[in-house]
Amino acid sequence: MSLPRHERPREKMIERGPLGLRDKELLAILLRTGREGKNVIEVSADILRKFPRSKLLTLEYEDLVKVKGIDSGKACTLLAAFELTKRALEVEDNNLPYINSAKDAVAQLQELRTARKEHFVVLYLNARNQLIHKETISIGTLNASLVHPREVFKPAIEHLAASVILAHNHPSGGCEPSEADLELTKRLKEAGKILGIEVSDHLIITKNDFQSTI
Repeated sequence: MSLPRHERPREKMIERGPLGLRDKELLAILLRTGREGKNVIEVSADILRKFPRSKLLTLEYEDLVKVKGIDSGKACTLLAAFELTKRALEVEDNNLPYINSAKDAVAQLQELRTARKEHFVVLYLNARNQLIHKETISIGTLNASLVHPREVFKPAIEHLAASVILAHNHPSGGCEPSEADLELTKRLKEAGKILGIEVSDHLIITKNDFQSTI
């Protein structure tokens, strides 16, 4: 069912801006089309009757495809819009900390500042850059045999991480990366590319400072 031009949400958006549209009209722009017997505004109204606005950001795929007129494509479009909104607002998931900078990462790695031995630790992040897991991979002299890609990325796969931040300390106090540090960074970045898991940083941490090798 087609709508008269003056009732079409996209035309209203262009003329009035998003603040001039009702909830069902905003939702209708995402859905684009209705279904047999109902126009897109009516389908949008059905969704909002079933799921109050306050619950929209918590909906899952299975919830949406149960609504008549919502197929897989429309459900995915809505979920993508909801997820982008949550990321823009930094809606927290179980109060998980956000890691948006090297400084944020170092705040989660304070134990490395005073460790007497060299520790290699990995922070595992979800797609919102929230810390979902932290694991010590090795303790002792840093080398390729102690830090193997499978040991780094196995937890990433288990915890469905989107990216990782590598970190190790220099008990001697210097932040400058060694050739071995740089080679390890390169090796793990390449392994991450194959797995589709980004190595977003590799930090060297000392008692009073830190430095990125990337």
